[in-house]
Order: sequence, then structure tokens, then C-alpha cells
Amino acid sequence: MRDDELVVLGGSASPLLTKEICRILQVPVGEGEVHQFSDGNLFVKIGQNVRGRHVYLVQSTVFPANDHFMELLFWVDALKRASAASVTVIIPYFSYAKGDKKDEPRVSIRARVCAQSIEAAGADRVVTLDLHAPQIQGFFGVPVDDLYGEPVLSDAIAAEKLDDLVIVSPDAGFAKKAKQYAKRLGAPLAIADKERIDHTESARIADLIGDVDGRNAVIVDDFTITAGTLAEVADTLIEKGARSVRAAVTHGVFTEKAMPRLDASAIETLWCTDTVENRPAELSPRVSTVSVAPLFAEAIRRIHNRESLSVLFT
Repeated sequence: MRDDELVVLGGSASPLLTKEICRILQVPVGEGEVHQFSDGNLFVKIGQNVRGRHVYLVQSTVFPANDHFMELLFWVDALKRASAASVTVIIPYFSYAKGDKKDEPRVSIRARVCAQSIEAAGADRVVTLDLHAPQIQGFFGVPVDDLYGEPVLSDAIAAEKLDDLVIVSPDAGFAKKAKQYAKRLGAPLAIADKERIDHTESARIADLIGDVDGRNAVIVDDFTITAGTLAEVADTLIEKGARSVRAAVTHGVFTEKAMPRLDASAIETLWCTDTVENRPAELSPRVSTVSVAPLFAEAIRRIHNRESLSVLFT
């Protein structure tokens, strides 16, 4: 790899993931600083020469979502003004992906606004992980690589060597991706019928499609914020005769009330990746984190060497 042309720079939302990516690629962590003034304004400064170099900026957009998103834009702008040859934005968790459609009157399609802002700031390419809605790739006019967390999480599930395993999708919308888990793990699939009636981040489980009686169930999803849906589905699975319940989500966002809710639920283990670092509360012992740094490092290596990324999607 032409590491003399490569710079991997981490924003303030993803320092640990950036450090691990750099360790795998055997390159130093890019130099930079972020300062927030007393009025809330953000200031970013690159600490090294990036002229003519290909820069990979790693920044999740959560806790606080708006500050970290604006910081991402400022980094891209600073890098382009510093004459970087290209800027590839690595967004491990794109929080505004939930705003992917106009599903009620007089609302913004927030994901599209964010996509256009990233592009307008000067990003040449975007790499992310398990977008809440794959069609968000079409909101960008630059290439977008939406990587999958399923292989990493499937390996963690497989390591448990659970017999009579059943994979459970928490709603019909995630059924297609849940089927990939089921296929890889050689397990049947069940689907919960979830109904969300407002913006309170809670849902009601109306029914369950599939047989979970006497089986070890694993609920899979792209993210969880309050663990409310996971807890509701877990209760339903126990009522339907499941022997045990576990869960695996790509993005463990976890607000303050998530951990008490998880600890009070029937979920024995919750696997998540390290796309979110600066959560407001300490993780429960039931949470097990697996790293996607090797996945992002391989994507960076392949992009930098002009190799195909298709192998990462199979």
C-alpha cells in the first residue's frame, strides 16, 4: 500500500476506532485538533501537511449528533482547502439515516439534507456501515459504499455454539437482512410484527411470525437507541416459548435509559460493534462489543489501491 500518500484522520466522535484502523493499516494516526468555544462554535485544524495526499476521515455522527455532523463538514472543508488530493469520509454510524423519507406532512427528509451537505463540503467518497435505509446511497452524487456488519456479528453469534438457533427480525423492514444472518448461521427465521405509533422511540409488538418454541432466539437489527424494541420482542419470544433470548445489532447507540431496560429484559447477551464510542452511560455487562476496524481498514486499503470492494459484500 502506498502509505506515503495515505492519511487516516479521526474526528472527535471516533478516536478509538480510528486508532485501531491505523494500527491494522500500519500507518500513524493523522494529526488534528478540535476546539469548542463557549458559545458552542466548533474549530478544527489539521496538524500536518496533506497537500496531494488521499485522506480518509473517520467520524460517527452521534452524541451529540449535530455537533459531530458539523465537525465532519468542517473537517472535509479544511482538508479540501489544504489541497488534499481526495477526501473519503468514513461514517461508521450515520445517525440521520433514520430520516430517509417524507412519511408524514410537513417534515424534512433529513438524510438527504445531510448527504447534500457532505457532498457540498467537498467529500469525494463516503464509506459507511448498515445504513438504516439502503436507498440513502442515492441521496449522494458521489460514490457510497454501505458495508455490512452481518458477517462480523454472525461470527460472534456462531462462537456461542447455540443449538436449536432461530434468528428473529424485530420487524418486516429488517427481514431481508435478517435472512442473511439466518442463511449464514443455518438457522430458521422468525419475524416480529412491530407497530410504531409516534416519535417516543417505543414500539408495540403485535404478533410473531415463525416458530420459536424451545429454541435459542437471537434478535438482529441495524441499531438500537433505547433497547425498547429489543426488550419488547424478547418478552414476546419468551411468551411464545423461546428457551433463551440474545440480540445482535450493528450500532449500539444506547441512551441513558437503555442499560436499565436491557438489564431488566430477558436478553442474556447483546452484541454490538464499535461504531459508537462516546455514549452517555456505562455499558451493562450483558453488552459484548466486536470491532469493525478490520472491515473499515480493508475497505480503505482496497480503495487506496484501486481494488474492488465487492468481496466485502459477499
